[in-house]
Amino acid sequence: MQKEIKEMNRLLFAEKKEKGNVLEQMDDLDRKINIKQELIRVTNQQSNLLNRQINANVRSIGKLREDLELLKSEYAELIQKSYQNKSQENRLMFLLSSQNFFQAFKRLQYMEQYTKFRKKQGEDIIDKTKKLANLNSDLVEQRKVKDRLLSENRKVKKDLYKEITSQKDLLKSIRQNESKYTSAIDNKKKETRRINREIDALIRAAIASSNKGSGSASSAKFALTPEAKLIATNFSSNKGKLIWPVEKGIKSQGFGKYKDKIYPGITRENNGVTIATDKGAQARAIFEGEVITIQTNKMGVKGVYLRHGNYISMYYNLAKVYVQKGDIVSAKEPLGEIYTNRFNNATSLKFYLYQDTQKLNPENWIFQL
Repeated sequence: MQKEIKEMNRLLFAEKKEKGNVLEQMDDLDRKINIKQELIRVTNQQSNLLNRQINANVRSIGKLREDLELLKSEYAELIQKSYQNKSQENRLMFLLSSQNFFQAFKRLQYMEQYTKFRKKQGEDIIDKTKKLANLNSDLVEQRKVKDRLLSENRKVKKDLYKEITSQKDLLKSIRQNESKYTSAIDNKKKETRRINREIDALIRAAIASSNKGSGSASSAKFALTPEAKLIATNFSSNKGKLIWPVEKGIKSQGFGKYKDKIYPGITRENNGVTIATDKGAQARAIFEGEVITIQTNKMGVKGVYLRHGNYISMYYNLAKVYVQKGDIVSAKEPLGEIYTNRFNNATSLKFYLYQDTQKLNPENWIFQL
């Protein structure tokens, strides 16, 4: 979470946003606030866990000290008695005064056991002293870690307050230009619907084209050859383990429906995920596949469609494309350079995943997305 916040600061907040781009700022700030709130919750959990460990250590230290005092007391008594009976004559007389050989043998055993017991008590004292020192050392370290966590939490809470204040100020400025931003939201929704319709039409056209040779007229499902079935099975078996479509970046917008941050009555939808990355970054294939379509919109922004059996991965918002229709690409192979918006200097890849014409949530397929 700390890494993600750091990356968000670097990728989304490094440049001062243009005034006309406050809608993106609202979304970015909201994601950052949510992550910070979750970070505070997790940090509190860690702090509570450390509290329990510290208390357990304090109890263990108290018990060890009691055991150590008892051991030392018993050992002192043993040493005193040993000193009183230390002369060789006493030991010899103790053996010789035995009534028979068996009693002498048992007395000899007792003397040996007594010596071993005394030695063991000495070793136990050394061992418990070491354990006590280690526990004290652990306790000091745990308290340091807890102090660091509490310090971090205070800092995150302070930053969070700033982010919430900034978001409120931003919302206030948007409310003052209500009509302008309502129009911008409507335009954004229209653009999203247009892109989704275009993607759907291109996928259906690609399926229909692929099925011509097999005798199937369907534009909804691929007719799979044995080889295509194997590729689809391999792709499906890697669910949750597929690589990111960029070398590094952060998810700036997730999959599915969500309420608008400015107007909660408005529902927005993302059929894929949006990943913010560095200027000049490249989109890369998440799995081996065939380039079945290259899309170019009226603004010159491009998209690459890869087929993996009956699965399609789609990489949209590219400035340059390095592949051609019909190319077979391998996992991690660069597909094109991601477009950087010249107005706000933002670089983001829109990534979509389909099974035939069914939309899939990429977050369930890409590792830690």
